[in-house]
Amino acid sequence: MLSYCRNGAAKWTKSTQLLVLPFRRSKSSAPASKLTAAEEDSQNVVGSDVRSSATGGTPFDKLNLEFDSPEEAYKSKSFTEILRALAVFKLCQFDILVNKNKEILKLSRRLLGKRIFNNVMQATFYGHFVAGADQPSIQPMITKLESFGVGAILDYGVEEDIPHSEAVVAEMESCVSEADKKDPDIHNEKFKAYPQFADRRKDVSSARTYFYKDEHKCDQNLQTLLQCVDASGASSENGFAAVKLTALGRPQLLLNLSEVLTKTRNLFVQFAGTLGNLKDRKLTKEQFEAQLQAMGIITRDNSGDWFTWMDYDQDGKIDLLEWEALLQPNHRLHKIFKIPNFKTGKLEPLLISLPAEEETQMKSMLHRINKLAKRAEEKNVRLMIDAEQSYFQPAISRLTIEMMRKFNKKKPVIFNTYQCYLKEAFNNLTVDMTLAKREGFYFGAKLVRGAYMDQERKRASEIGYEDPINPNYDSTDAMYHQCLGYILKKIQSTGGINVMVASHNEDTVRRAVELMNELGIGPKENLVYFGQLLGMCDQVSFPLGQAGYSVYKYVPYGPVEEVLPYLSRRALENRGMLKGVEKERSMLWTEVKRRTAHRS
Repeated sequence: MLSYCRNGAAKWTKSTQLLVLPFRRSKSSAPASKLTAAEEDSQNVVGSDVRSSATGGTPFDKLNLEFDSPEEAYKSKSFTEILRALAVFKLCQFDILVNKNKEILKLSRRLLGKRIFNNVMQATFYGHFVAGADQPSIQPMITKLESFGVGAILDYGVEEDIPHSEAVVAEMESCVSEADKKDPDIHNEKFKAYPQFADRRKDVSSARTYFYKDEHKCDQNLQTLLQCVDASGASSENGFAAVKLTALGRPQLLLNLSEVLTKTRNLFVQFAGTLGNLKDRKLTKEQFEAQLQAMGIITRDNSGDWFTWMDYDQDGKIDLLEWEALLQPNHRLHKIFKIPNFKTGKLEPLLISLPAEEETQMKSMLHRINKLAKRAEEKNVRLMIDAEQSYFQPAISRLTIEMMRKFNKKKPVIFNTYQCYLKEAFNNLTVDMTLAKREGFYFGAKLVRGAYMDQERKRASEIGYEDPINPNYDSTDAMYHQCLGYILKKIQSTGGINVMVASHNEDTVRRAVELMNELGIGPKENLVYFGQLLGMCDQVSFPLGQAGYSVYKYVPYGPVEEVLPYLSRRALENRGMLKGVEKERSMLWTEVKRRTAHRS
């Protein structure tokens, strides 16, 4: 299914953590089963490959880039399903229902009883946003999506709904090392835990949150993700799994590693300067020695040796990739936390060595990630490592790249996520792509705008460190399109790259499709994917799929009562996307009128 442009050779790797959501995609549409009476109302053209139903021209020519055709958008929906979508979007307009949805759902469950409550949810939010209770029950939905050219990202959507106070205690206990308690001022302010921001669910509606309880809970999370990978592999040729590292290990380990990586990169910027793209900056031996001297470090005996050791290609200059090789993991995991001391010529802790118990926890986290990645590789499932808060993200990205080194030798199995509301998004993307090209492994990326903006801004402002978020929406838009343009051009010129354009923004999708056409990147090459949530943005997903583009729906599943936190977040997200939802509601009403007129 995928096109591969070169063979890769990785050196070694460490694992990361993951939260799995199987993706689903077929080369051709699945045959349709016999339509029910309700489904006949929708005039579905199921049973033949929808891609061949359009007449003449390229996929680009067939696609209506205004995304304003109700008939194309809702061809897959029965009349009943369209009415349900209208009802759900209308309910999302009522503030009291959205703001107090958790309390209302719990009260409704008590008053109505389990059976009636489940029936009501099936007829409304659950039926609209969730595919079913388990893998067998969601198969009809997956088959239906595929018959319209749309793949599925399976996600076991069960989330823990713990009280705020419990979440605060869990986060504070899991983000403080024993060594930190002895010296609480050892860390940079950004990489510490704070009670007022410990509940990472606050001000976040579009992302799942995991809280660390103990190692046993992480093992349970792993088993859930393994089952999800198995389900994905069983239902598709090339599944996807979305992963959150905080599901599989103690977050304090990510905080410490993120701080080390950030300090190391900042030191390079201090030495090499701020001019030009980060990936292109070079540090000469003269600059290196001058900076060390300015820092008061005696260099005549060994600075030349250290420079030569870091200058991997021996061109007389050090770039960021060579500099960051200082943190190449060793047999002992605590050596990740060390850099050279230029006075002694020895590796010394940049922060602290990990205590024995925490080193064991780190090894366990990496073991879980590695086990999940191996299972995904066996089942032909690709893993997308989800982005998280900026104080975790350097560690998450670094561990993801290490996984790429190991598992992306022959094809892209591991994908990293880049949040384009971050000021450093473009630098991070281009540096990682340069590393993949240099070392010869396949590069996989997912581009998103980001899920933690409000939370990140408040934390930076109150704690007193630089806001990591772009100043406004327009600058985030520009960052997304800069990253998108760069990666598509690299796909066209060098290959070895796959990207998921995960966006409900019609302008972004339009831009991606137009640039693919300009660069000659064909939809059937399966190098560029588009992703949207089940129950949202159908006016984009289905026209793309029917025109032959690789498009996927994020398809959660799980028992009604256990996915209520997920449904709560979807309601909040719909209210926050007023412009897009208004267009969908208008198009749904137009389709209702069209079908009603046709039936009469």
